[in-house]
Amino acid sequence: MKKYIYIVGFALFTFFSQAQSGYDIKVNFKGSKDTVMYLVKYIWDQKYVADTCKKVKNGVAEFKGKKDLDKGVYVLVSQAMTTYFDFLINETQKFSISADVADFGGTLKFTGNKENELFFNYLKLINTKNQEFAKVSAQTKGMNKADSIKFMAEKSIAFSKEARQADQDFLTKNKGTFLGDFVNLRIEKEDLNPPKAKNGRPDSVYQYYYYKNHYFDGIDFKDERIIRTPYFETKVKRYFESVIVQHPDTMIAELDKLFARCTEGNLVYNLLLGHFTYKAETNKNMLFDKDGNSLTYEKVFVHLADKYIVSGKAKAVYSDETVKIIKDRTDIIRNLLPGATVAELYMIDTIHGKQVMKMGFDTCKSSITLSNLYYKKEAQLKPLYKTLSSVTAKYTVLVFWASDCGHCMTDIPKLKENLDKIKGKIDYKVFAVQTKDEYEAWRKFIIDKKLDFINVFDPMHLNNIKDRFDINSTPVIYILDKNKKIKAKKISHEQVVELLELFEKMDKEQNK
Repeated sequence: MKKYIYIVGFALFTFFSQAQSGYDIKVNFKGSKDTVMYLVKYIWDQKYVADTCKKVKNGVAEFKGKKDLDKGVYVLVSQAMTTYFDFLINETQKFSISADVADFGGTLKFTGNKENELFFNYLKLINTKNQEFAKVSAQTKGMNKADSIKFMAEKSIAFSKEARQADQDFLTKNKGTFLGDFVNLRIEKEDLNPPKAKNGRPDSVYQYYYYKNHYFDGIDFKDERIIRTPYFETKVKRYFESVIVQHPDTMIAELDKLFARCTEGNLVYNLLLGHFTYKAETNKNMLFDKDGNSLTYEKVFVHLADKYIVSGKAKAVYSDETVKIIKDRTDIIRNLLPGATVAELYMIDTIHGKQVMKMGFDTCKSSITLSNLYYKKEAQLKPLYKTLSSVTAKYTVLVFWASDCGHCMTDIPKLKENLDKIKGKIDYKVFAVQTKDEYEAWRKFIIDKKLDFINVFDPMHLNNIKDRFDINSTPVIYILDKNKKIKAKKISHEQVVELLELFEKMDKEQNK
């Protein structure tokens, strides 16, 4: 028996359970010492307890209920949290299972459930072929290395074709059934007779596109039962993590194809949408295109939110309140995607900071009094502004930090130290924004650490910095091009010089 990984007492999803004829599954495992046994169902990448039998005696157990179980693949689990085997619960939900624990493979029997009989006969056939292939290596005894390799390669191809034919025969006989669909999930779609490339070897490009184009063949994304199998989740994840090109635009195109195969609002659609939306929002990987511009998977999040969530196509997944939160979040991220132009910032530098602090903005108790004071002082403020657009440089390093932030106290001086190494070699300037109102400690730190940046802050609370730039902690660093478009975002201080050098190198190569 294989080690069981994870059990939760109740299902996470409750979808349309209706009172029907119920289920009655009798188990008789000779030699079992269990006193408790669990009936567990798969849902995506988790397993959930569907029923528990606490009166197991001499291997005899019974799972019984008045409502039908959700159709899908289940697994019997012992009191020691080890699994016995997977089996199907579909239309027929009243049947018996018997076996001798000393030899499950040879004694396992289903009574009253033809579907599971067919499934386990298929598994026995595949297992027999695997055992036969395992014995082939013994036939290479006495061969030299070259002959041995050739012999095993030929046998491997032959056995693969036999196994593929067995799979195909099984799928043909069980076409249109859940059993056929379930087995189809585990079968890799490969062409065993690919054309040859010029070097005489199988054409790897052809093989890749054949595999990719046929990857989801025969999978019915409208059938909710596929969610309750051990293969669907791994198959979908492998396609998006390993098969397709890892690029946000490719991901968007492939996800749209995937959702087009689903039924809006059903379990498959809802779960996939929730999974990929979360995955895209939390994926922090940054790529670069041929022009040196960064790419992030937040673009995928924005696309999914716009097309499927905010548009009203995810009512079964998210409440109206959650949709509003996602919309607000999407609107922030949309304006911070790589390639987006950063909106103007109207800031005050250290030279004029004390003058503005005396105007009383730090004493305002509400947004109304703050606005009133701002409009009262507007004429005095305008000549003092230090704007982002006024920075003239090929690259602007836009930094948000706080004078009371422990990480900032360490990282900002290191950023200066690193940037000093490329001073005069790369055309850059640093627009360093203090995110707090505090003036004296900020100014003192700048002087002590000799931070020769464009040091600014926003005592008027005019720019809504934290929301606009999605600042939850500091420091936060962006790299902008000469037009103030985002080239890289939310990078560490160690990455700044490395990226600036990369951008310069790519720019020179393009302009040769």
